[in-house]
Amino acid sequence: MPRITRAALIQASNALPESTDLEAIKAAMIEKHVGLIAEAAERGANVCCLQEIFYGPYFCAEQDPRWYRTAEQVPEGPTVRLMQELAKKHGMVMIVPVYEEAMTGVYYNTAAVIDETGEYLGKYRKHHIPHCQPGFWEKFYFTPGDLGYPVFETRYGKIGVYICYDRHFPEGARELGLNGAEIVFNPSATVAGLSEYLWKLEQPAHAVANQYFVGAINRVGTEAPWNIGEFYGQSYFCDPRGQIMIEGSRDQDEVIIADLDLDLIQTVRDTWQFYRDRRPESYEGIAAW
Repeated sequence: MPRITRAALIQASNALPESTDLEAIKAAMIEKHVGLIAEAAERGANVCCLQEIFYGPYFCAEQDPRWYRTAEQVPEGPTVRLMQELAKKHGMVMIVPVYEEAMTGVYYNTAAVIDETGEYLGKYRKHHIPHCQPGFWEKFYFTPGDLGYPVFETRYGKIGVYICYDRHFPEGARELGLNGAEIVFNPSATVAGLSEYLWKLEQPAHAVANQYFVGAINRVGTEAPWNIGEFYGQSYFCDPRGQIMIEGSRDQDEVIIADLDLDLIQTVRDTWQFYRDRRPESYEGIAAW
């Protein structure tokens, strides 16, 4: 019997674009996503992934310590607890990217993974932290991840997470494959311009090089007062051959759904023996630099 996982990606704009009230923004974004999560469940999704730090704007466009107040502990914080309730209610595995406070003054860009019973399975912390123009001042907010590249065993497949800027680094994508990932989700916040042409290049390349499914998510809209550019959506799934299966709109809140045939991974790996033919003993120089 084929192993088919119906997976969902949620892309969304800022629910309160004119507000400066952090608590109001966070509450409105969570409320918006509760509705979109319900839509994903109604459409039969077994797994649902939200966008990078889903409950706010992309605040890294400025350097202001007030945003530290939006961080929560994981999994003890109220947002992950709520998502555990929703995962159980909908019988749906969830990947929930939030701003994590590990201890006073130490913060991570994190994604919690929750199974369909509501059990917290663990978290991934973003490894690669950009700090560059225009308006990607992430080192002001995030400590580099320290939990490796975990893969989470779920009823609907083995799930890995890579976050936004991570996607520019093939080494972690390979680690996820070696750790057994069948589906890798990449929740992002990226704007039109310098890297847009890479959006549909790098992640399909990771998918085919490692022969797993990739779900790539990007938010939509522009965000005042920074206006660093248009978050251009176009969230998509690609298969282990690197082919894009379905793609979201450029400018609309949307739930993107795809049926992932996990048995295709075996078929593709039996054809392209990349894991058999790799030569790790010859790559020592990569880690030396």
